[in-house]
Amino acid sequence: MTSRILVLGAGATGGFFGGRMAEAGRDVTFLARAERAERLRRDGLVLRSPRGESTVRPPVLTAGELAEPFDLVLVTVKAYSLAAALDDVAPAIGESTAVVPILNGLAQLDLLAARYGEERVLPGSVVINARLDDDGAVVQGDDLARFTYGERSGERTPRVLVLDAAATGCGFDAVLSDDILTALWQKWVFLATLGAVTCLGGAPLGRVVAAPHGRALAEGVLAEVAAVAAAAGHPADAAQLDRVRSSFTPESQATTSMYRDWRAGRPTEADHILGDLVRRAHGFGVPVSLLEAAHTVLAVHEAAR
Repeated sequence: MTSRILVLGAGATGGFFGGRMAEAGRDVTFLARAERAERLRRDGLVLRSPRGESTVRPPVLTAGELAEPFDLVLVTVKAYSLAAALDDVAPAIGESTAVVPILNGLAQLDLLAARYGEERVLPGSVVINARLDDDGAVVQGDDLARFTYGERSGERTPRVLVLDAAATGCGFDAVLSDDILTALWQKWVFLATLGAVTCLGGAPLGRVVAAPHGRALAEGVLAEVAAVAAAAGHPADAAQLDRVRSSFTPESQATTSMYRDWRAGRPTEADHILGDLVRRAHGFGVPVSLLEAAHTVLAVHEAAR
């Protein structure tokens, strides 16, 4: 039996993974805001990548048009839009629905569990360099695209196997993890480090580390983030830390969506990515003065919007 999949959010992340799944013949429907829904219905979902361009035309719904539950709900909205989106998607959540958040950090797990019950939440994580173009197309910047998912317990439950079957063979790496929480923490270590360094330096990573004391700043931020992960029981191993450090080069043009949103004057996920990490650090008694400084910089931006 084919699983019915609802993708909450049709931005770069949801558009890419949901679009690739639709392209592979999965039964995918998008839940989008009115303006985005209108464009998708008119033009289809355009996917541009290093391998070429394609267009898919999956069904698109707006809030109020949901009439029945889905088997899988992929939650791909920005963190700051999540609370408001939960009302919109509620009719799609049935007794056997698996809710799969693929947001940054971990705060979304608690928020979704409080709303729908922990038994319905199936954690996931993605790695993708993608953006929405001015014409609404999803543009993949390079070949890296990975979707990781798994039960908190590590069990191979029927529902996670359903998700695995739906995600496998869709033009991206589908990874069924036995330790999804560690996978989420590993991504958080990388994302929070690059986000904090670039926002403190006000520039892409390479320009920051090339500046006086820039490398020390990057190492200091990484040490703080790694200390919080270790205190939480999910320490980054040496290979993971080396992967992060490998980006600390003067040639690096790396930024994060949080940095790009900040520089463009848009809302950011600062509280979700940095603020939540700082609050956890305080709970563990871990000093994180650099993370506090980065969070302050972005909080000032949010207050001024």
